[in-house]
Amino acid sequence: MATRDTSRPERFTFPEHASKEDERRHLKERLAAAFRLFGRFGFGEGVAGHITARDPEHPDRFWVNPFGMSFRQIRASDLICVDHDGNVVEGDWPVNVAAFAIHSQVHRARPDIVAAAHSHAVYGRSFSTLGQTLAPITQDACAFFDDQAVFDDYTGVVEATSEGRRIAEALGDRKLAILRNHGLLTVGTSVDSAAWWFITADRSCQAQLMAMSAGKPIEIDPETAALTRSQVGTEVAGAFSFHPLYTWIVAEEPDLLD
Repeated sequence: MATRDTSRPERFTFPEHASKEDERRHLKERLAAAFRLFGRFGFGEGVAGHITARDPEHPDRFWVNPFGMSFRQIRASDLICVDHDGNVVEGDWPVNVAAFAIHSQVHRARPDIVAAAHSHAVYGRSFSTLGQTLAPITQDACAFFDDQAVFDDYTGVVEATSEGRRIAEALGDRKLAILRNHGLLTVGTSVDSAAWWFITADRSCQAQLMAMSAGKPIEIDPETAALTRSQVGTEVAGAFSFHPLYTWIVAEEPDLLD
């Protein structure tokens, strides 16, 4: 493979792939970059957290982080491939049981999405204890206006696919699920958008918690919130917003592409 110049950012485009193998490589590079970013942003909490991406050739399989490896060390070559029965079909590391239980069911229920992201980020899990959705109090939060749900039934660490199925049902056709007393789950039609929705959702949780601690936030009216969602909440907008972060982390840590 040709050496890539990571010293200069690339212009945002939706790539065309010559083969499924080329598409898979692209997917894994984006996924590895998303993990490095999650690590940089402090979204790791021990061994908790996972981002998955559906394989472009085998829709009943997804790529995910090796269980027990730090987000900040993951390379594209470290990712493991798991089928919907929980078998590791590529890679030497085990899969996180919770990652399989949740993500296998989300991917089954949502054939329209490519990727799903979940971790125990501090602001997301703090906000999740309120058992409510994000309010449209900022432009960024409007990306989730009428496009989010609460899974209002914490029962412990997710170890059964039946629990993952209930999470998928609560998510429905939306992009964000707030898992009460647990954290956030986002999905997207690309790794880029799913990762960006998680990043901006966690920051929106932070903004709302800060605003609520200072007083009573003023909400954007529903008509304007819906308009703003059409401007900042589309899949194209999510992928585009992720792109500067991707080019930055690849320039900072080019080994993630290995």
